[in-house]
Amino acid sequence: MYYLKPFDPWGFPLCTCPPKYSLDPYTGCGHGCLYCYASSYVKEFRRVRPKRDFLRLLERDLRRLTVKRYVTMSNSSDPYPGMERDLRITRGALALLRRHEVPVMVVTKSDLVERDADLLSEMNAVVCITVTTLDEDTAARLEPGAPPPERRVEAMAHLHERGIPVVARIDPIIPGINEDVAEVIRAVASAGASHVVFSTYKAKGDNFRRMCSAFPELQEMWMDLYCRCGEVVRGVRYLPLEMRTEILSRAVSIAKGCGMTAGLCREGLPFPALSCDGSHLLFYPP
Repeated sequence: MYYLKPFDPWGFPLCTCPPKYSLDPYTGCGHGCLYCYASSYVKEFRRVRPKRDFLRLLERDLRRLTVKRYVTMSNSSDPYPGMERDLRITRGALALLRRHEVPVMVVTKSDLVERDADLLSEMNAVVCITVTTLDEDTAARLEPGAPPPERRVEAMAHLHERGIPVVARIDPIIPGINEDVAEVIRAVASAGASHVVFSTYKAKGDNFRRMCSAFPELQEMWMDLYCRCGEVVRGVRYLPLEMRTEILSRAVSIAKGCGMTAGLCREGLPFPALSCDGSHLLFYPP
């Protein structure tokens, strides 16, 4: 059993991530995000559980590491579920990565990441926090188990104050809900984010059913956009190309106007970027 694995999202043709390792201290996620894609391939996804003997096996993996690449933690399950307050497994993983001098990008929706600013500020690390909307009512419907967006933005500001590079993920952008992301872009820029990652909502069977159930007033519009007019890539339904291009071009332009670099996640559109995920900040910090 290996916990540190090369990141390979099934050879997805629109993925532009550089070579890196993937690391998930926990299986499952309690945020309950309606649009989540990981729920389609992780069993009992809403039930969070720590991985068995995680820190010992991670240390073994790090000792065997021959090719040094950066690590993303986490790509499927948030590394800061509520139980992390007591278990401190993610904190232990950060300490091991620091000891072995492995760069890390922490990807989370939780403000609990602030707790580990002491470690993160002493290592080659970037923290990436997802904020889809600033409206708390909308966030509560979309991401019922996640901390309110205001706390996530505050966490960005606190990490930035500690000298830790911060990336914002405005992901996904969903027609009818948050396609005008200008306010969010300006908020994360003010909080100190150096890079922002944009991605439009991609419809898969299970997440589309959840979205339509929670927002029945938008179902017909989404059916038209995704099922009648959109395109399908490896079984994933995308918005029509022209619409995606318009939404993302506008978002990238606003981000650059706020002094941030920007990247796109699995969109297949020709927007030049220093990196799609913000990993350039690990090697060229702001």
